[in-house]
Amino acid sequence: MKTKYAIAFIFIVALVVIEKESNILSMVSDKLIPRQIPLQTPQPPLDYSNTTQNGSLATLLKMLLYKLTDAKLNNSSLSEEQEEQKLDALGTSNFSGGHKHILLMAATRTGSSFVGEFFNQQRDNMFYMFEPLWHVERTQSLADEAIPGTELAEVHRDVLQGLFLCDFSPLEKFIFPPPQDHVTPDLFRRESSSSLCEESVCSPVIKDVLERYHCKTRRCGPLNLTLASESCLSKQHHTIKTVRVRQLETLQPLVEDPRLDVRVIQLVRDPRAILASRMVAFSSEYQTWKAWAQDGLVPDDDERVKRLKGNCDQIRTLAEVGLSKPPWLKRRYMLVRYEDIARYPMQKAEEMYRFTGIPFSPQAREWILSNTQTTQEVSGIYSTQKNSSEQAEKWRSSIPFTLVQVVQRVCGPTLKLFGYRFVDDEKTLIDKSISLLEDKLFN
Repeated sequence: MKTKYAIAFIFIVALVVIEKESNILSMVSDKLIPRQIPLQTPQPPLDYSNTTQNGSLATLLKMLLYKLTDAKLNNSSLSEEQEEQKLDALGTSNFSGGHKHILLMAATRTGSSFVGEFFNQQRDNMFYMFEPLWHVERTQSLADEAIPGTELAEVHRDVLQGLFLCDFSPLEKFIFPPPQDHVTPDLFRRESSSSLCEESVCSPVIKDVLERYHCKTRRCGPLNLTLASESCLSKQHHTIKTVRVRQLETLQPLVEDPRLDVRVIQLVRDPRAILASRMVAFSSEYQTWKAWAQDGLVPDDDERVKRLKGNCDQIRTLAEVGLSKPPWLKRRYMLVRYEDIARYPMQKAEEMYRFTGIPFSPQAREWILSNTQTTQEVSGIYSTQKNSSEQAEKWRSSIPFTLVQVVQRVCGPTLKLFGYRFVDDEKTLIDKSISLLEDKLFN
């Protein structure tokens, strides 16, 4: 009987807490969220960085609920971290309605197009976008005055926030030439998104529309962004792949937006492999590196070498922030090495899907099986069809040891953080029976 009275009392207290918190949320939402607009209607990005609360009421309620669901807590042998995880699992709720929002971020030539397909091939319940921030950076490159780094990072965040909410208007500002009546033939790599090539978003093909405007799967006219928004709203989950996020801290308002349920996956790759891949994919831009490879003389004070170091430092800083597990990012950040995915694609895909909380569809499984064990690699710098395990080691026979030494010298801390072994001679470099990958857990 005493237990029943105790439970009844706790429920009464919980109801009082819920009522108080509801009143507070109502006051806040009057200012932040229009009441008459359905939550799944495209809305402008929400900046509530100055209104985020400490969550004391929500924490109290989580504790009460936890007591009700696990009376053995006081006698358990759970660690503090495990107890926190149980509380978080009970209390993680927002207005996303079960929708998941995945941000796959990487650097150029890390295999992100390939890994992005793991989510793009989810198909029916996934809205996937390939590099929408390309438009922001293109506009920046054409501008008379460059946007400072932090401000640009905030612009990136706001565009991502709008797209996760199925609102294309923030992105429209950066598409050139400007869309006419929300219609554009110039969305970057539209054909890389299955959702943007579905029949529901395909406008009629005009006779003079160039082939580059077409999707691979069907002949589509210019993209109607209103139809794209409607398609986005019809999908349960949303994924954006980008190589243009450079400051993780600026994403905090995005991650804490109560309308979203964001998961961040950072894909990393051996910097030596990245350089080797860029020298092939962007040949004209890397002529100086090729000359250095021939004569063996690489000046450390050259701007290109400094840029390489800056890229490595930037990738490492992103990871250090994520791995430090700040409260706003706890259990919302995952670091994955491309080499691990290449060796164990299905296992790593399952881990990523488990992290996101999205069921792993048969279509995605089938695509991974078909595109990680092919015997004939399809050409093209954005090709996603390859023998993944061979691809991960290919760079070792294509880059001179001289350049490997340069990367190890300027990117040493990054190599160490991600568990990439150094090589001391050319013989070790080209001997693929010697692994350059340490077994390492990150999350």
